[in-house]
Amino acid sequence: MKKVLRDIVIWLIAFIFLGIIIHFLNLDNREKNKDLLIIGYDDTFVPMGFRDSKGNPVGFDIDLAKAVSKAINKEIKFQPIDWTMKETELRNGNIDLIWNGYSINDERKKTVAFSNPYLKDKQVVITKSNREINSLKELKNKSVGVQAASSAMDAISSDKDLLNSIKGGAPILYESNNDALMDLDSGRIDAVVADEVLARYYMNKRGKDKYKVLKEDLEEETYGVGIRKDDKELLNEINYGLNQVIKSGEAKKISEKWFGEDLIYKGES
Repeated sequence: MKKVLRDIVIWLIAFIFLGIIIHFLNLDNREKNKDLLIIGYDDTFVPMGFRDSKGNPVGFDIDLAKAVSKAINKEIKFQPIDWTMKETELRNGNIDLIWNGYSINDERKKTVAFSNPYLKDKQVVITKSNREINSLKELKNKSVGVQAASSAMDAISSDKDLLNSIKGGAPILYESNNDALMDLDSGRIDAVVADEVLARYYMNKRGKDKYKVLKEDLEEETYGVGIRKDDKELLNEINYGLNQVIKSGEAKKISEKWFGEDLIYKGES
């Protein structure tokens, strides 16, 4: 009996010590990993975050996230996610940040904390630089292209006066903005409606002097970083980092690299 009791005590002591060791190992791992941020992104969203021919993450938001992480002394890992599940991934702790052309709106604010806005976007009208189209009114009876199921399609559909004035009373639908711009180049259509950030990217790649963007736009929005509502310290750090890279002019350089223009949000109304 004494031997049995002694063995039980030894096993209990060993179990307690094992638990203590595991506890401190976990603390150590958490301490080591607290400076690693997992960024969730859609790896097909050109030009914000996507994969190059070698499978590496590239894009405007990728470069900006790297600059911000350096400013706040954090390591980052880019995690491709199902974009429709982004808030769930964040809530479940699978990622720490949603950072990939993430539009700030009131509905999302109910479940996600947003950083300060860092990029301004709007739905714009692009036409050839040599065309005599300089206002929305001058699109009357003109053929207008738009990517199907896009924010641009929503914007043009909500402007009934514009919709009714264009040729056929409806835009011509395309699978991509690049397809629409190809038809604009060939003269098959007169104008394209698209997200400015996407439009600037494709214009920059194809030769931006060939195009012009009308001064009138359809809808405006801003992009921010999505963070769990209870991660207030991380929210403050991200805002600090964004402020640093914007003040230094680094964000401007990244914008010009991808869009050929400075689209960084600076608090304009």
